[in-house]
Amino acid sequence: MKNKIVIMLAILLVVSGLTACKTDKQPGPLKLVATTTMLADLAENMGKGRLEVTGLMGPGVDPHLYKAGAGDVDLLQHADIVLINGLDLEGKMGDVLESLKKNGRKVISLEDGLDSSRLLRDEENRDIFDPHVWFDVSLWQDAARYVCGRLCELDKDGENIYREQLDLYITELEELDDYIKIRVAELPEDMRVLVTAHDAFQYFGHAYGFEVKGLQGISTTTEAGTGDMIELADFIAERRIQAIFIETSIPPRNVEALQAAVNSRGFDVKIGGELYSDSLGDAQSGHDSYIATFRANIDTIVESLKSEG
Repeated sequence: MKNKIVIMLAILLVVSGLTACKTDKQPGPLKLVATTTMLADLAENMGKGRLEVTGLMGPGVDPHLYKAGAGDVDLLQHADIVLINGLDLEGKMGDVLESLKKNGRKVISLEDGLDSSRLLRDEENRDIFDPHVWFDVSLWQDAARYVCGRLCELDKDGENIYREQLDLYITELEELDDYIKIRVAELPEDMRVLVTAHDAFQYFGHAYGFEVKGLQGISTTTEAGTGDMIELADFIAERRIQAIFIETSIPPRNVEALQAAVNSRGFDVKIGGELYSDSLGDAQSGHDSYIATFRANIDTIVESLKSEG
C-alpha cells in the first residue's frame, strides 16, 4: 500500500511539474481586433509574431454603413486590444465602441493620436473631421507611430518587436510616398482633378496636389441630390476631365448616372476604373495591403487621366 502511495505521489509531482512548465512558457500572441482592413494591415505590420490580428470588416465593406452583429460584439469583447479609426468612420458602431471603452477594454483610436491641426474638416460642417486619414501617407506614418507607442504601453514585453517593425514599415511608407509623387508628376497640373463616388480623397488631394470632387459627402450615409449631380456634370464637361472613378466599396450606379449626365452635355467622359477608398483589396486582386492598394490607386488615376491625344 505504501509503495502505491509513493508511486501516486511521484506521478502527481511529474504532472504538476509538466503543468508548471506549461505555465512558465511564453504566453501566446495577444488578440487584436481591428475595425477596418487598413487598420488590420497596420497592426499586422506592427506586431508580426506578437499579435494575432483579426479584421472585423472584410475587403469591399463600407465602414460608414457597417453595423456590428452579435458575433462581432463577442469578438470585440474577447479581444485583448481593439484598434479603431474613430473620427466617426465607424459611425454605426458608435454605441458598441463606447461600451467597450466604458467597460475598461483596451481600445486604441487613431482619433486620439493624430494632431488635429493636420486633420481636414467637412466643408459643409466645420465641426466634423474627415476620417479618411490613410490617403495621406505622411499621416499614415503618424498613425503607425502612435499605434506603436500604444502597443508598447499595453504590451511592454513586446516593445522591441514593435519598434523594430515600425522602423521597417516607416521605410516602406517613405518608398510608397516617393512612388506616388513620381507618378503624379506624369500629369500636368491642370489635369490633376479627381472625381469619385464619395468625398474620400481630400487627404490625397491635399498631400499630392489634386483638386478632388466627390458625388456624395465624406460619409456614404449622405445621398447625392439632383443639384449635386447637375453641378458636377457641368464641372466635368467644362473642364473636359478625361475620367471619373467608381469605388470598390460603393455601388457604381451614381457614378454611371453622372457619366450619362456628362455625356448628355456633349462631352464623353470615361469611367477610369475602380479605386479602393474605404477598404483595401482582397488577396485575389493582390492589393490586400495598404501599400499595394495605394500603388494600385495611383496607377489607375494617372493612367486614366492622361490625355488620349
